[in-house]
Amino acid sequence: MTVPIPSGRVNRSSPLFSGSAEAYDRFMGRYTPELARGLADAAGVGPGQRVLDVGCGPGGLTGELVGRVGADHVAALDPAPQFVAACRDRNPGVDVRTGVAECLPWVDGSFDAALSCLVIGFVDDPVLAVREMFRVTRPGGTIAACMWDLAEGGMTMLRTFWSAMGTAVTTNGDAGRAGRSRGEIAAIFRAAGLREITDGSLQSHATYTGFDDFWQPFSGGIGPAGQALAALTPSRRAAVRSACRAALPDGPFTLPARAWYAVARVPASLRRAG
Repeated sequence: MTVPIPSGRVNRSSPLFSGSAEAYDRFMGRYTPELARGLADAAGVGPGQRVLDVGCGPGGLTGELVGRVGADHVAALDPAPQFVAACRDRNPGVDVRTGVAECLPWVDGSFDAALSCLVIGFVDDPVLAVREMFRVTRPGGTIAACMWDLAEGGMTMLRTFWSAMGTAVTTNGDAGRAGRSRGEIAAIFRAAGLREITDGSLQSHATYTGFDDFWQPFSGGIGPAGQALAALTPSRRAAVRSACRAALPDGPFTLPARAWYAVARVPASLRRAG
């Protein structure tokens, strides 16, 4: 079966990711540690490797990579200046640069592995972004990417929010975002010229102290959910809040999250032009 590849439609330098690093931490960053470990494990990241984090955000995956290979063996890139600054501050010694996934500022074969966590759905051209990861990774190296399961509702926090949004306003939520469906990332990898591909799912979770801890981060304006909420009238925002409240338990609770991932090996016999 051929999986259609949606356009990323937006870039992380857009207002979707103009909020602070701290707002991102409260909203999505709490899911990152477990997800980053899973992606790095799937990619086989270990001592002695030089590794790139594409779309690093405030540095959640970057920190996991530093713990495995050391800061001087890690590079990272993001288009949002405030995230670049936060990643650099949180991971001293890492080569952190401002830029976009479709035009990586490193020469061919610079890395043993290139990873991208929750980014492929937000680039302008997902196939070109993967080709760039391919280009900067040495023959025999590894490329890996993951994105939340938005099609089957495996990312519970976002599923709860978008279901509640549907009670207040007509919206397609994250529909059409690349990588959101089972098998899509592997299809993007194939379209980028990679063939030795493994894909599957990764698990994560976040624990909330109560409903306010769940709801407040949406007001930070981070990502499609935060921007969609900010665009509503106060009465409709209140309706969305009420619908979310009705869907969640009282007191502390934990929400599971599933992401789709793919890992590919750069052909060992690859000969690059020039």
